[in-house]
Amino acid sequence: MSHRPPSGLAAVSAALLAMSRHLEMRDVLKTIVASARELLDAEYAALGVPDDHGGFAQFVVDGVSDEQWKAIGPLPRQHGILAAMLHEATPQRLADVREDPRFEGWPDAHPDMSDFLGLPIQDGEETIGALFLANKRCPKPAGGCGFTEADEELLGILAQHAAIALTNARLYERSRELTIAEERSRLAHELHDAVSQKLFSLRLTAQAAAALVDRDPVRAKGELQQVAALAAEAVDELRAAVVELRPAALDEDGLIATLRNQIQVLDRAHTARVTFRSTGVRALPSAQEEALLRVAQEALHNALRHSGAGHVSVRLARQGTTTVLRITDDGSGFDAGAIRNEGRHLGLVSMRHRAGGVGGRLTVVSEPGKGTTIHMEVPGG
Repeated sequence: MSHRPPSGLAAVSAALLAMSRHLEMRDVLKTIVASARELLDAEYAALGVPDDHGGFAQFVVDGVSDEQWKAIGPLPRQHGILAAMLHEATPQRLADVREDPRFEGWPDAHPDMSDFLGLPIQDGEETIGALFLANKRCPKPAGGCGFTEADEELLGILAQHAAIALTNARLYERSRELTIAEERSRLAHELHDAVSQKLFSLRLTAQAAAALVDRDPVRAKGELQQVAALAAEAVDELRAAVVELRPAALDEDGLIATLRNQIQVLDRAHTARVTFRSTGVRALPSAQEEALLRVAQEALHNALRHSGAGHVSVRLARQGTTTVLRITDDGSGFDAGAIRNEGRHLGLVSMRHRAGGVGGRLTVVSEPGKGTTIHMEVPGG
């Protein structure tokens, strides 16, 4: 009988609940792999999502350090045992993967693996992933595999639920892509309107200056100064919009670096001083990081475009069990109740929706002539 941590049904239930809790693809993959490795008490676990070019679009491992993973090198290709799981859609339980005729070796930094259990993850007839474990932590029978039929059955249950979780994650990502496309369309429309108005005003002012050059040079000079001011405003509009249209590099850089980079650009593009400070914040789930980034962008947009602020400060900090985002400006402020009654929200509804969608909350403090503070809290960090 194989050794298994004494968690039993409760551990299986916890693993399945954890899979269904996440929507981001990377988080789902990590949860599946970690749950499988823990439940079946293996040294290593991995899950690959194939692409259409003989490789893997995603490949997540558990039991390998970050340094070791980097030393291993490029992602594996669809060959050997992995190809068998993907193309033949059959389970693979081996006493020693290195002795299988399909084994094609691995890089120098790759950990040594012997007994092996792998299953395809299927959505109907489509194979959407390959989940495998290696090196069962138990005494092996002579010449036999540490993984048992019971292990294979349990991994099969995990694979079935993994298929549901991965399908949901795919649908969520497609939904997010549509949302991003809608946001980009909105921003493009806003950019067109704002810059068109500025350029129209600039053109009229330049024409007035040209008409006044000969008969009233003093007024012409004033009009030309206005031309310069309008041109500068148009450049500010363009730069700010480019920052918003550029996709956030959250996956590569993380929330803190992404926010810092965008705020540095806004500080250069606007006359207002825009500052950023971060204290004690650790990595958060992808959905929470995106919500914090989008709320920060919306609040900055309002402060820089509508408040007339001279200084906008952004602070991200860990407070107990929560991460807090605070955007404060010294601008004109507003009567929140009056804006709500008039049906003008300045993006507040959207910001509250984003905060609530990741288990957080958002509060707004503002008074006419006393600036505005946007305060958002999310669990974790």
